[in-house]
Amino acid sequence: MSTGRRVIKNQSLTVLLRRLSPSRHASAAAAAAASAAPATAGDGGRSGHHGEDHCLRSLAASQTASDALLAFRSLDPSLRRTPLCNDLLRSLLRSGEPGHRAEALALLRHMLRPDSTCRPDRITCSILFSNLSKRSQPVEDESLHFVVQMAVMGIFRSDAFRFTELVNKLCYGGGTARAWDFVRAVKDAGGAIETPVCNALLAGLARDREFQKMNLLFSEMKDMGVRPNVVTFGILINHLVKSRRVDEALQVLDVMTRPDSEVSPDTVTFNTIIDGLCKVGRPDDAMALLDRMSIRHGCSANTVTYNSLIDGLCKAGEMDMAHELVARMEREGVPPSVVTLNTLVSGMCRHGRLGSALDFFRQKRHTWADVRGNAVTYSTLISAFLHSNNVGKAMDLFDEMVSEGHSPDSVVYFTLISGLSQVGRLEDACSVASSMKKNGFQLDTKSYNILISGFCKKKKLDKACEVLREMQEAGLRPDVFTYNTLIAASCKAGDFPTVGQLLNKMVDDGCKPSVVTYGTLIHGYCKAGNLDEASKIFQNMDAAGVPPNTVIYNSLIDSLCKDRKIDIAISLMDEMQKKGVPPDVITYNAMLKGLRDRNMSDEAFQLMDRMRQEGCNPDYVTMDILTEWLSAIGEMERLRRFVNGKGVDISQK
Repeated sequence: MSTGRRVIKNQSLTVLLRRLSPSRHASAAAAAAASAAPATAGDGGRSGHHGEDHCLRSLAASQTASDALLAFRSLDPSLRRTPLCNDLLRSLLRSGEPGHRAEALALLRHMLRPDSTCRPDRITCSILFSNLSKRSQPVEDESLHFVVQMAVMGIFRSDAFRFTELVNKLCYGGGTARAWDFVRAVKDAGGAIETPVCNALLAGLARDREFQKMNLLFSEMKDMGVRPNVVTFGILINHLVKSRRVDEALQVLDVMTRPDSEVSPDTVTFNTIIDGLCKVGRPDDAMALLDRMSIRHGCSANTVTYNSLIDGLCKAGEMDMAHELVARMEREGVPPSVVTLNTLVSGMCRHGRLGSALDFFRQKRHTWADVRGNAVTYSTLISAFLHSNNVGKAMDLFDEMVSEGHSPDSVVYFTLISGLSQVGRLEDACSVASSMKKNGFQLDTKSYNILISGFCKKKKLDKACEVLREMQEAGLRPDVFTYNTLIAASCKAGDFPTVGQLLNKMVDDGCKPSVVTYGTLIHGYCKAGNLDEASKIFQNMDAAGVPPNTVIYNSLIDSLCKDRKIDIAISLMDEMQKKGVPPDVITYNAMLKGLRDRNMSDEAFQLMDRMRQEGCNPDYVTMDILTEWLSAIGEMERLRRFVNGKGVDISQK
């Protein structure tokens, strides 16, 4: 380019910069004007190039992305260089203005063209990587492809930290498959893959249960020159433990503890396997591993180690061993936590040692200075005393909890409401519910259902309906359990008009009747002697696509037999067989009673053989029915054959 043409271009640049905010761009404009001076013959025009590049690089670095982009576009394409493009790229990617990211991608697209005069370098790759690894930034497939292209060009910057952050970001964002494809593409393109990157991808694959890919990546790490570290083995062991493949996890541990192993297990590794052994009911093996980690491998057990072991022993009912482990924990100076306390308290309560649990809690509050118990501790004790019907002690503990400064949470309130309702202290349960609301907690559907169920059991339907109204006023919709409870109580009370209203309301609320709903209605109408209505509901089940179960058939068959409609009952039993609904001993007993009342002995003998063939064992009711009836008609031999599992229907021999 001639000196005169360069002067014209630089003068146009100066005009452009002045057109922007003059006060902000005075220095940049001055620099551009200074660079407009013709190059001296001695420098061959190089000073003009240097001045113009310096001007735009300064602008891109110090001014807004929009201004830098505008200035960049005004520059002759032949004068654009990679450092200038990198500065602009960094500015565009940092900007939060709409459209700037698309401009950045367009710039990268241009830089990657084979004929580009500003090809990307390692700094370009680093800028893009740094931006992609930020949590707030989107990760487009095109951006990932750009990184792969740079790896192909041999300018991939091996920044393990940024690479790991990007893989983590993709995996946690539900894009583990994208992370897998990206890492493998970078590897295939010649980019360096380091251990932290593989660990991040392994963890993502484990969360998504992509076990085949985990095994493949683990086996390929050696070929890639990537050395697994303790984190790598930890991810693998954690995956095996969560899959309940504890023996395989122990095999991996054996590999780590070999003399020629380059990676030694740490306390976290042992803790993971110990916890896994406890969860699969192998506390003895877990205890053996505790001794192995400390004696043979010099790994000190910590609070997490002991908590896992104590929990495993408590669940196995080994309470004495759990207490011995606590004593060992104290001797070795391992600090207990509130989890330690709660695990022991819960274990003792679960095995009926309520007094010991409370004494242990009282004692450790003084000897374990930093462990005072929390809402979980009190909730466990309160629940245990409520289930043992010691309501007074439960309420004393609740008062103590509040006085100790432990604010009750929704779990504690729910425990009280549930426990008090189960022991029939419904007024107290309602009082707790009121206290809960005063303290800013909202009762959920489950809590209201417990109160409704309690009042229904007490045959206080009016109170149950009051709770229902309160529930709806609180903005909660009754669920199928709510309606089933109220319908069952109304059926027992013989209040069928209310039953109909509840059923209609249930449908209007969009709550689909379940098989329990239909069973409750059919049983209620059968008990009331209204077989016609029960039959209508039975037919409605088919239209609603809800298949009847054995209990529903039993209600109808029993009522039909009592109403001496034995032929219809027999046809219903045949229908059960066709629909694959297995009859039980209650079904057969109802049929045998009906046949006895009609003195239909031949049909009874056929039914006895059918009962034997289907493997349904008679109970004491069956034997009472048959003994009384068959002895009266002189057929005790048939009864003996039936008891001995032999055929009794002679007509079929």
